[in-house]
Order: sequence, then C-alpha cells, then structure tokens
Amino acid sequence: MVTDMQLAEASTDQIAALKHQLFERGVLFFRDQDLSVEGHLAFARKFGEIVINKFFGVVPGYPEIAEVRKEPDQTMNIGGGWHTDHSYDDEPALGSILVARELPSVGGDTLFVNMQAACAALPAAMRSSVAGKCAIHSNEHIYGDHGYYVGTDLAPLLKGSEGVGNAVHPIIIQHPQTGAEVLYVNPGHTVGVKGLEGEEAFALLGALYEHAQQAEFQCRFEWRSGSVAIWDNRLTWHLAENNYHGERRLMHRITIAGERLAQAT
Repeated sequence: MVTDMQLAEASTDQIAALKHQLFERGVLFFRDQDLSVEGHLAFARKFGEIVINKFFGVVPGYPEIAEVRKEPDQTMNIGGGWHTDHSYDDEPALGSILVARELPSVGGDTLFVNMQAACAALPAAMRSSVAGKCAIHSNEHIYGDHGYYVGTDLAPLLKGSEGVGNAVHPIIIQHPQTGAEVLYVNPGHTVGVKGLEGEEAFALLGALYEHAQQAEFQCRFEWRSGSVAIWDNRLTWHLAENNYHGERRLMHRITIAGERLAQAT
C-alpha cells in the first residue's frame, strides 16, 4: 500500500519511484485518491504509452479509458477468472491502472497472484518440463464470434469480435526491467504449448495453474471509494470477484503499453 501520495500530483521523480516499486512488487494499492477522469488520463500518460482496449466499452469522450462495468441486472462480470491482461498481444501490456468509480455495498474485491514468486517456487521437475518452451495465448475463445461471452449478458457492454488474435510467448520470461524470471501463462488466455499435443499441453498448463494458485502467492484488495490499483501484467494474475449480484460496479481502466517478452536465460 502506498500512502501520503496523490497520483494526480505525482512528479517525474515520484513516477520513476512508483515504476521501480511496481516492477519489484507486481502491484501497488492506493487509498483516498482524488483522481478525476482527466487526472487518470494525465497520470497514465506520465506513466507510459497507452494501449486502447480492443473489446471493452469506453468512457464517452475518452477512448483511452475502458469501462469495467457490471450492472445490477447482470449475472456475469468482466475478469471473473484468473487472467493476465493482454497476454494475447505480441507485445503484452506493461500494466494496468484501475480506478474505482462506483462500488457495491459489499464484495467485488480483486485478487492477485505473484508469478515471480510462483516461478521461484516451481518444483525442479516442473521447471525442467517447461524449460525453453513457449505457450500460445489467445482471445478468440473469449471475444470471438463463438467465444465465451457471446450470448451472455456481458455481450452488450463489449465492442464485438473485431481484433481477435493469438500470440506466442516463453513460458518462463525474463522481466524486461528487472531481469527476474517470471512464470508467464494464465488460465484466461493461454490455450496451448508449442510442440505439445492438446491433452499433454493442458495437463502441463493445469499443473502450472494449480501451483500458482496456492494461497502463499496471493493477495486481496478490498475496494473503497477513492481506491486505485496499478499492477504489472508481466508479474501478476488477477481476478475480480463476482459476489455482488443486484448492485452496480464501475471501474475505469487504462492499459500501459509493454514490449516483446524474452525467454529467461
């Protein structure tokens, strides 16, 4: 948790310090922020180049800011399973900056997993089984014409299937800024392993997911009015709990551009 700091007033030196902490820790939490829509956008531009999301609806007049919305009459939410934002891109996102706008009376926490810690704790046999291998990431099974969201009550809030695609990344990457080894697969977007048949690939991925989901690698953030979270998408998974049916939850998310990921050496 970062205290005694208003993001809207962050200096260049403070931005640099925040990046350093983010790359070391994976996620930063802030309370009691007075961050307008314009302030959110200005802060994000200081942080890095913005990536416009291909699938989410946006804040009217602000195409760089995606709405992560659930209405009272909806049963599904966006991000309700473990995932890593934009791992399906050839140059995956560096991070995301999420601002709470409207919250339910209870529920809607976000959980995170530290994938650097999970990588460091891989059993020797499991690490050997993924050494040098690459995984296939996709969004087609979620946002495609026959994807998971089609026909659900989330579909009206999404842009449609234009922009679906795949990418291939090492299973163990070298973090671009710190050089740390990080396990880079996730249940939401990783759909296969290069060179392995379907059942063998799914068995390997399932073992990695079971390992990473251990409680020792997790943390939870309870949202309040004025809360902001910034996470490194290379270092973390996250999951938004869907336990507030009948209430509205609206978050504003800006995604920061990253770079192509390299195999850990």
